[in-house]
Order: sequence, then structure tokens, then C-alpha cells
Amino acid sequence: MATIQTFEELICWQKARLLTKEVYKIFKDLNNQQFKNLNISKFNDRGLQDQIQRASVSIMSNIAEGFERGTKQEFLNYLFIAKGSAGEVRAQLYVALDAGYLNIETFKYLNSLAIECSRLLSSFIAKVKISEVKGLQYKKGARKGMSGMNRMMLDSNPEWAKYYDSEKDMIDYGKMSEDKEKV
Repeated sequence: MATIQTFEELICWQKARLLTKEVYKIFKDLNNQQFKNLNISKFNDRGLQDQIQRASVSIMSNIAEGFERGTKQEFLNYLFIAKGSAGEVRAQLYVALDAGYLNIETFKYLNSLAIECSRLLSSFIAKVKISEVKGLQYKKGARKGMSGMNRMMLDSNPEWAKYYDSEKDMIDYGKMSEDKEKV
């Protein structure tokens, strides 16, 4: 979209990145910790591990690819694909829970991240659909000040203002997540 310069600025991409980081971390930890406690030498369900990791990467990758395509219609298409991948992660989390690979706390944490990705994508898709902006291919000139998307997000969520960096014109979603975890 013309109001945002890079996909890294998108809150939905930032949240998808966090989900991917956590999926990789937890499945790495499964290999090292949880299964040792159960007297199982190693987590051996490489199919599930590979699939859930690929699905989580797919969320952030499709957001990025759609953004870089430069047209509104292609961007929307890739956002819907990303949303589908978020649903796929959630389904695989249930498999991991039911198979005993995840405890309920870990499941709830990862599932809440995946749900948040879906929610952010749904909201963003709705905003992109009604936007008059056609896409980066149609952009004329560089923007100055706060992007329209960040302004819209801060207007909708005024409590996020403390996470806004005016120099980078970015909302620090990672810091926001850290603060939420402290509560």
C-alpha cells in the first residue's frame, strides 16, 4: 500500500514474525527439554514440526510477497492466503496438543498468537478493501510524516501511541508484546 513503505511496518507481519519465532523456539525446546522429562529421547514427529513451521513462515511470507507485488488486488489475495496459513497453524497446534507434544499453557499461548494473526489480517483486509489506494505501482512521490496506515491504527487503538516511533514511522509491536507478557 502507498501509505506504508515496507512490509516490516505492517502490524500483521510483525505479529506473524513473533508467531514464527515462538513456533521455532518451542519445537526446538521440545527436542531439548520436554521429551527428556518424559523419558523420550527426542521429539521424532518431524512431519508435524516441519508442517507447523512452514505454515507459520507462510503467514509472514505471504504478507511480504503480497506487499511487494505492488497492486491492491494481489496484496489482498496474498493476505487471504496468509490468513489461511494462520488457520493451518491453529489446526496443527490442536494436533500437537492432542498428541501430547504441547502442554495446555504452551498451546494456549501459541494459539492466541495465531488467532491474533488472523484477527489482524481480517481487520487489515477489510481496511485494504475499502481503501482508495491502488498500490505501490501507482505511488507518486515520497511520503512525509506519519503514514496513513499508522495514523489509522493509532486512531483505532490510542493505547498503542507509546509504541509509535516517529523517526521510523513504525509501531513497535515486539515491545507491545513484551509489555503484554509482563502483565
